[in-house]
Amino acid sequence: MKKIATLISMFCLSIGALSAQDSHVVLISIDGLRPEFYMDPRWGMVNVRQGMKTGAYAEGVRGSFPTVTYPSHTTIITGVLPAKHGIYYNTPVEPLGVTGKWYWYYKDIKVPTIWTAAKDAGLKTAGVSWPVTVGAPIDYNLPEYAILPQGKGEKSDEIKAMLQESNPKELFQEVQDYAIGKFGEYGATIDYYTSDQNKSRMAAYILKRYKPAFLAVHIALLDHYEHEQGRDGVKVRSAITGADVAIKTIIDAATAAGISENTTFIITGDHGFVNIHTQFKPNVMLAKLGLYDNDNKTAWKAYFQQSGGSSFLHLKDPNEKATLEKVKQALNQLPEGIQRMYHVLDKEALTKAQGDPNAVMALAAYQGFSFGAAATGDMLAPASGGTHGYLPTDFKEIQTGFVAFGKGIKPGAVLSVMGQEDIAPLIAKLLNLDLKTDGVLYPGLLAPVKK
Repeated sequence: MKKIATLISMFCLSIGALSAQDSHVVLISIDGLRPEFYMDPRWGMVNVRQGMKTGAYAEGVRGSFPTVTYPSHTTIITGVLPAKHGIYYNTPVEPLGVTGKWYWYYKDIKVPTIWTAAKDAGLKTAGVSWPVTVGAPIDYNLPEYAILPQGKGEKSDEIKAMLQESNPKELFQEVQDYAIGKFGEYGATIDYYTSDQNKSRMAAYILKRYKPAFLAVHIALLDHYEHEQGRDGVKVRSAITGADVAIKTIIDAATAAGISENTTFIITGDHGFVNIHTQFKPNVMLAKLGLYDNDNKTAWKAYFQQSGGSSFLHLKDPNEKATLEKVKQALNQLPEGIQRMYHVLDKEALTKAQGDPNAVMALAAYQGFSFGAAATGDMLAPASGGTHGYLPTDFKEIQTGFVAFGKGIKPGAVLSVMGQEDIAPLIAKLLNLDLKTDGVLYPGLLAPVKK
């Protein structure tokens, strides 16, 4: 009898695993995605708009603070904001000198993610260029990572980095053999249009070959050109059209794999964009106060970590109230014109925004202005193009987007605004995962369950 019971139990478990594997979620992040790109047909997102017509979308997505790539992508796959998940910026705070390092490593995330929940459920996962996934528990992973220059005249090496950190190791060669061909010198950079297309083809191959329950892809060329040209420009328009083509490549892969009817597609982004004309460098102010010496960085007492449209004050001794008061007084004594470029978040406001808990205050810029990290030169400098990093509740232009269609999504559902932390609960529901989040699962997004 025991043997029969064991066999029945094993059979039930296998059926459960097959049932869970029958559902697939493909999460595609377009860096710098703005809602008008899919809501206004003049931007040319033909394929995403087609999905939007058969599914659901949001008119805006409230982001994380700061609204930059790595904290935002981590919020998307954890369902909590930076104060909890631990990825506070794109790059670590480095008052002793900027090294070029980013938050590449999964070990820095402080909470469970979709990846861990899927692994616990016995589901296969995949990732292509998703931030903060070096060393992540992902079955098929080509993480976003770069080996920094080791000597003068050298460049960052994304290709060697992908080879070094791909999981399994043979996956790097596999996607070259069957998806994109051999990487050229610039094949992995975001300076060329091949970047998004290469990523989409690699993702498409993985989807067809391995049929993961969860696949997350990050494409970034749009962000690159919005930084260069601002909210509009020939390169921006070309990049958003290219991103739409890349998405269609992945959609077609699901069809070719025979899993399209069981697949949900979620298209989202990390932040919007704002045109800028002037940069304020608060570390120049700290240098004048004697709190930061560019020639003797080890003696620093205060340092502003810039993050585009925001800047966070760090103290060497967080309990040194005299230094904090000195900075506050200096900010209050700046010319009124400079003070009108931003507003100040004290510790209480910073905590409410769920930004870096190690910072003692933050500056949030208004539209047109950004922050610089330099501690030398003039306090103000000209700026051009666009940026992000602003407080997500300050203005609509910094919101990103959300479109979902396919299995489990209710056609015609529209949300006026949702939170970035609300995406993870939806994915967890679609894949039947156990993941505690701070997000909201909006029942109006879900298609009625067929009886």
